[in-house]
Order: sequence, then C-alpha cells, then structure tokens
Amino acid sequence: MAKKKIESEFRLSPTLALRPLDAEHARRELPEIADAAEEEGLSRLAAFLAGEGPLQHLLAAVFDLSPFLRDVARRRPAILDTLFDQTIEARLDAIGEAIGGAARAEDASESSLMMALRQWKTEAHFLIALADLSGEAETSATVRRLSDLADACACAAVDFLLLDANRQGKLKLPHLAEPARDSGWILLGMGKLGAHELNFSSDIDLVVFFDPEAPAVIDPLDATELFSRLTRRLVRILQDRTEHGYVFRTDLRLRPDPGSTPLAIPVEAALRYYEARGQNWERAAMIKARPVAGDLAAGAAFLKELQPYVWRKYMDYAAIADVHSIKRQIHAHKGHGEIAVKGHNVKLGRGGIREIEFFVQTQQLIAGGRFPELRGRETVPMLAALAARGWITTDARDALTRQYWFLRRVEHAVQMVADEQTHILPEEDEELKRIALMLGFAGEAEFTQAFRASLQQVERHYAALFETAPELSAGVGNLVFTGDVDDPDTLQTLHGLGFQRPSDICRVIRGWHFGRYRVTQSAEARERLTELTPALLKAFGQTRRADEALMRFDEFLAGLPAGIQLFSLLQSNPALLKLMATIMGAAPRLAAIITRRPHVFDGLLDPALLTELPDRAYLSARLAAFIEGDRAYEDVLDRLRIFASEQKFLIGVRLLAGSIDPARAGRAFSDLADLTIEAALQAVIAEFAQRHGEIAGGRVALLGMGKLGSRELTAGSDVDLILLYDHDADAEDSNGEKPLAPSHYYARMTQRLIAAVSAPTAEGVLYELDLRLRPSGNKGPVATHIDAFKKYQRQDAWTWEHMALARARAIGGDAELCAELETEVAAVLAQPRDAAKVKAEASEMRALIEKEKPPRDLWDIKLIPGGLIDLEFIAQVATITGNVEPGRRLTATADILGRLAPGFAGGDIREELGEAYRLYLALTQMIRLCLTGEFQRDDVPPGLSDLLLAVTDLPDFAVLEAHLKEMSRKVRQDFERLLGAGAPKREPGYSER
Repeated sequence: MAKKKIESEFRLSPTLALRPLDAEHARRELPEIADAAEEEGLSRLAAFLAGEGPLQHLLAAVFDLSPFLRDVARRRPAILDTLFDQTIEARLDAIGEAIGGAARAEDASESSLMMALRQWKTEAHFLIALADLSGEAETSATVRRLSDLADACACAAVDFLLLDANRQGKLKLPHLAEPARDSGWILLGMGKLGAHELNFSSDIDLVVFFDPEAPAVIDPLDATELFSRLTRRLVRILQDRTEHGYVFRTDLRLRPDPGSTPLAIPVEAALRYYEARGQNWERAAMIKARPVAGDLAAGAAFLKELQPYVWRKYMDYAAIADVHSIKRQIHAHKGHGEIAVKGHNVKLGRGGIREIEFFVQTQQLIAGGRFPELRGRETVPMLAALAARGWITTDARDALTRQYWFLRRVEHAVQMVADEQTHILPEEDEELKRIALMLGFAGEAEFTQAFRASLQQVERHYAALFETAPELSAGVGNLVFTGDVDDPDTLQTLHGLGFQRPSDICRVIRGWHFGRYRVTQSAEARERLTELTPALLKAFGQTRRADEALMRFDEFLAGLPAGIQLFSLLQSNPALLKLMATIMGAAPRLAAIITRRPHVFDGLLDPALLTELPDRAYLSARLAAFIEGDRAYEDVLDRLRIFASEQKFLIGVRLLAGSIDPARAGRAFSDLADLTIEAALQAVIAEFAQRHGEIAGGRVALLGMGKLGSRELTAGSDVDLILLYDHDADAEDSNGEKPLAPSHYYARMTQRLIAAVSAPTAEGVLYELDLRLRPSGNKGPVATHIDAFKKYQRQDAWTWEHMALARARAIGGDAELCAELETEVAAVLAQPRDAAKVKAEASEMRALIEKEKPPRDLWDIKLIPGGLIDLEFIAQVATITGNVEPGRRLTATADILGRLAPGFAGGDIREELGEAYRLYLALTQMIRLCLTGEFQRDDVPPGLSDLLLAVTDLPDFAVLEAHLKEMSRKVRQDFERLLGAGAPKREPGYSER
C-alpha cells in the first residue's frame, strides 16, 4: 500500500512504455540509484525505486538506454526526488527563477555563478530529457524548454557582468534592478536558439552588438574594448568546463566578418556592413535572429533597422543558387543511391533537418519582403504560413511538419545517449537498436524503415522545390554557341524547336555568351544563362512565333543591369519561364513593360497570384503596405507609379493566364486607378497645403467618368476625371504662407494633381488624364465648384453630357462631398426628359461619329456599326430616359444592359446585347493588354490569336471573325429598333472581307 502511495505521488505522466536495451542490466540500475538516494537521506525516493510498477520500469529503461541520464541520477538523486513535490513543468519554472536570482545575489562572484549555472543546467537537462523520452512532453515543448533554459543562462551571465562593470565604474546602469535595460549591450540568438528550436546538446550561436550612445555607456570611445571584454567573459562563464561540467558551448562566428572584427560590434558599423557587404547566407541567418539577452529593446530596434536588408521587396534570386550549391555539396558527399541509415547525419544528410530548414528559409527569403506573415523564426509555424499563402502545398506542409518533428526526436535521442554534440546515427547494430528503443520502436528494423521513409519524403519535397531546372534541358538536342561559325547540328536543333531563322538565333545567343550586354558581363551570369539556354529555347520554340519572341527577350536582356537573379529564377521555376515565353510571343505591351521595368517580374513569383482575386480589398491592402511610413511627396508619387505599373502588369498576367475573366479584369484595372489616384490626390492636398495653407471648410471630390466611372478600364485606357470642390460660403483666401483665393487655389491644386498623375518621370506615368468632360469642356476651369456643377448639369448640360454622366462615379476625396455628388448625379439622371428627343439626339450623335471617325476595319470594335459605342449609347439613353429596372444606380454598361426595362427592350434583345458586350469586352481587354498600337488583321501574333480564341471559346480565327461580324450586325439592328428612326442605317465604312 505504501509503495502504491509513493508511486502515485511521483509526478511523471508518461505516454510511452520504453523497453531497455539490456533487461538484465536495466534491473540493476534502480537499486544502485536507490543506494545513492539512501546515502543522501532521500528515503522516499529510495523506497520508490525499490518498488515495482510502470514508472519504475520506465525509469529503468531510460537509465539503461541513456548512460548520461543514469550517471546524473546516480550523482544527484535529489533531482528525481523533487518530482514527488513538483511536476517537471513546475520544477523547470522554479529553476528558471533560480537562475535569474543567482546573477543578482549580493555575494555573487564569477566562480559562484559558474557553479550555480552548471548545476541548474544539469538538473534542467535531466528533467527535459526525462519528459521527452517518457513521452510526457512533445518534441515542440522540448526544443522550447531547451531554448528557454539557454535564454535564462545567457541573461543571468549578462546581468552579472553588467552589475560587475557598474561596480567597477566602467558603466553607469540606469536600472540596477534590471541591469540589461538601456545598457546598450545586444545579444542576438541565431539559428536554433533564435528560433526557440535548440537541440539537446546544441551550441548556442550568438552575435553581439552594442550601442555606444546608450545611457549606460560612460565613454563611447572605450565601448568596443569594454563590451568585447564582457563578451569574452560571458563565453567563459557559459562554456568553460569545470568539475560541474559546462553550461552551453557558445559560438560567435556568425558575426560580420569574424576574422577581422571585435567580439562586440557597434550597431552602426554592423548596419553598414550588412547593407554594403552582407552575403545571402547572412540574410538567411538573420531570419532566425532574436534578442535573447542584454538590452532587448535595443536588440529589437536593431533587427527592425535590418529588416530592409533581410526582407527585400524585390528578391535577389542568386540566393536560390546559393542553396543549389549547398544542396549539390551535400549530395556529392553522400551520393544519390539508397540512403544508408547507419552513420547517416540526421541534420546535414540527404532528407535531413537542414533540408527542411532550407526549404522554409528560401521561400521566406523570396516572399517575406512582400508578405510580413512569412517572416517568422520557427520552422513549423512557417510551413503553415507558407501553405496558407499558397507558396507550398498542404501536402508538403503536413509531410514536412511530421518529418521535422520525427527527425528532431531522432536527433535528441542520439544526443541523449551521452550528452554529445552529434547528429550521426551509430554504425553498430546494437547502438542503432538503442536509438530505436529510445524512440519507442520495437527494434532496429522497424526504426530503419520509418527513418528511411522519412528521409525520402523530405528529399522528394526538397527536390521538387530546387531540382527542377536540370530536367528542363533534357532531350533538346545539340546546342553549341561557341566560336564564330554556326554548328550545323545546332541549326537543325533550333529548326526542330520551332525557329524559322536559326542562324540569326545562333548570332543572338553568341552575343549573350560573349558578354556584350551588362547583364552577361560577369562569368557567373554567363554560366547561369548557359545552363538555362536549352530550357529557354524549348519554351520560346512553343510560342508559334519563336524568333520574334526570342528577339523581344533579347531586347529585355539588353536593358537589364544584372542577370544572375533573373537566370536563377527562371531556372528554378519552369512555369514562370513558360509565362515569360507567352508574354514575349503574344503580348508586346507586357513585353515592353517587363523590358522597361524588370522588377515587375518579381510579382509573378507569388504562387497565389493566379488564385487570389485582385479585388479592391486585395489591392488596397497591397497599396497600403507599399507606401507605408513617412515619405516625401515625390517618393510617394514614385511608389504609386511603381505600384500601379506592377499591378497593371499582374492583373494583365492573370487575364492572360485565364485566372480572371475580362469583366473582372476591367473592375480590377478600375479599382487600381481609384486607389492610386485617390492616394495621389491625398499627397497633393497635403503638399499643396504646406505652401498655400487651407481654405475654410474646403473639401474635394473626384468624379470618375467614361470607362473609369463604369469600371471598364483596360490595360491601355486613359482616365476621364472631373475635380469638384466646396468650401464655406464666406471663405476667403487660404491661410498659408502664399494665400490663394478659393477658385485659384483649387485650379492650381488640380494642375498639381494633373502633373502628379500624368507627368512622365523616371518611374513612368501613373495615368494619362482627360478632363474634357468637365462643365464647358476645355473652355471651363479645370476645377469646378459643386454648386456650379449642379447648376450646369440641371440648366445648361447637353444631352450627350447627361449620357456621359450615366457612367459617372465618385472615386475619391472627401467622403461627405462624394456622397453629395452621388446623390446629385442620381437626381440629374432621374430628371424628366422627352424620350423621343433624347433618342433622336443620340442617333444624330452616333451618325456624326460614324461620319467623322469611320472604323478602319471589322476589328475597330469600338467604332464599327453595331460596335461598343452602339452598346454604350443604348445603355446611356436607357439610363437617362428612365428605362432601367429600379434598384441601386448602375454605371457599368454590362449591368445596365442586363437591367433594361421590359418596355424598352424585350428579353431576347437584352440577352443579345449582353452577349455582344461580353464578346467585345473579351476581345478589347485582351487586345489592349497585348498590343500598344492598333490591331493589324494581317499581322496578328499567332500567340495573340490563340489568346483571343481562348477568351471567346471559339475554335478558329475565321469562325471568330464571322461571329464578330454577325454580332455587330445584330447590335446595329437592335440600336435602330431601340433608338428610333434617327439611327444611322447599316452602311459600313470598311471592307467586309
């Protein structure tokens, strides 16, 4: 009974029943430890160990499997005895508090602290290992506990050293109760410590900086020597072996240029180093950096300063190549055959922990600049975040998460045998069986099977991420571009790939390899391009106008300042290479954008690009992140231009790839214009007010007209706007340094907005602006008072101006004024009108347009009889004559056509008009996306004709033309029927071949 009671009080809750390696040997373990307990007067522990039961069997197996834990239990049985009074969790908390107190004890000395830390660390390690092996703690809890222990020990040593320096007059600490606060001494934990992922026998990697201007520093000139000396003592406190062991081996080699820099580096010098000379591996290392001891606030501030270096908006893709080379070295070391379990390095070997960490970190380096949620330090949460953003599959996330924790358990077991810093599985059968039993397997064979399967799963996901590039070049044929003479086999290969002028292609590629462009001047860039060339030629050969596509790519290369990033990117991402070939072959407009602004290509990296809809909320969030922070006026405008250029390109790519339809593309282009022009307006208002002050009660609203108002913009649309303003009735001049009268003030502000939006700069133009739809057109002032606008619209506006107003929509500015404007527009449109007169005037206008601007051919979709203008006129006339079904006010042509009143247009006509509009919209969006000039029927890029067939779901270009002709004929008939006798008859001004 007594034995049962004692056992029930022993606070360990195992979930595993371990088997010993040697049952006979295991039976002798507990009596020996019980004897040691008796000698120390620990009678309840001795009685417990002498008993029989599941806990005793577990402990016997643990001590048989781990000589390290057995020796600790023999030397210090009191550690086990504490588990009658506290759980392991509670005891570890108590140890953490004791470590913190040891540094600040009044009688603390360096030697007493060293002894205390070693004793506390040994006890903590024993308890952490016991919890892990018994299954009481998950591996995730084990790595966190080990990391917390390292943090506590480092903090204690730092606090002691700072207080000692304070006593000696070397520092003047502002907060003696919290020595590290405002001390300026920064200790960043790197690697597994930074990520809270320490293994059982891990080194701790530290990088040490200091702020010479911190409040505690007495002499900034002496600070480097002082903090380097303190750092040297810190390493000694933690690392030196004494009769009590050691605390943590400490590695300072991750600091900048460790061969020539002091142990502690001033923060400014460190920041300069990282910005000017930092390597890709150092950026990767900084992902896991965390302030672990010392001045934590200063450490956090330092890492914040470093963020632009680590998390680049535009990724340097050479980092991927760095990982490739490390991967190749690992494979060269172990070979590619069957993975041998015996002697396998769990950390660095094929399919090991390092591959999972690289898998995560490279994705973070690529994407973290754009997506802050991918900047975490811990491997497993980042796998989840990468999957949530679509960078990896849920299958990869689940498999790698499972294998990560499995491999970490294996690593811990290997280290718990003898507390050795090793990651290598034993070569001997018996020792391998020991590891298998520690992990709860039945034996060596079962473990070997599970371990090999784990490595293969990791390797498969890792290989899928990094090793696709070599496969791209397989089976292309002979490709030789050296010397000055064409290689006959190469010409044959190029012809077979789809190139009509193989000799010209050879000449272009030889130019690349001779380094004639800046992009190929470095040997490394040429080497990457050589590796990429077979895949490049294969992709361009499939575009149906391969020579032209490759020549465009050549123009693109000619304008690039450097190429290693691009070549590495295309080599590691076949889908992107295919998309690049499509753009170069079918979309000269997009090709020109890439050629002028290569950074827009970065946006294509986001794997969620084709699944995330570019709706208003998405674009708004992206824009806010892109222009965040306090920025100068010109910088804000430049960033708006960059953002708009990139997002127009990415919306276009989605349309090109078929992931959004033409109508959604129109809304996305329009939302982008709304958001960026509104942001430009706010920047202009703020900048203008600095010089000219403000008008009392002044407020501004922008009215979007034309395709912007109807949310039907294309990639090449300009923007129609009217700027309206209001102010207090008695407002006089503005209150700034250079006051202006209200009308002059808003006219000048509008001119400033026009310049901000449409003036050409190094970053291009935001939008071409057209303000001719304002009251009185070009003769009227550029800014219109709201009262003048209301009066004009109600008393003086022409029918065509009210038709234009049918598409008007407030897009930005003061919310109340926008609401007032919307109400006024609705009221003007709802005014009673003579419907017959409106229809007659609209028909006359259409006839005049046809006479003055006859269409070029069938493909002049806007101007052809029965084309877009006919549909827009029908929608606008219906709107202003009250022939739209009741509901919220619509501005989009498609929406209005879908809600034409039954008395105005029957169901068949509505359906016919809607179908025609969808066809025209699809063709117009794709043509404007791909071409900068007019659509030339006799010179359509084959890639573009394929895209037009895909977006209209028609089988052949001749069928498409016949369908377009028939559709325009029907629309013109409907136009004549709906708008009356005044409508122009069908007499096309172009050849109907």
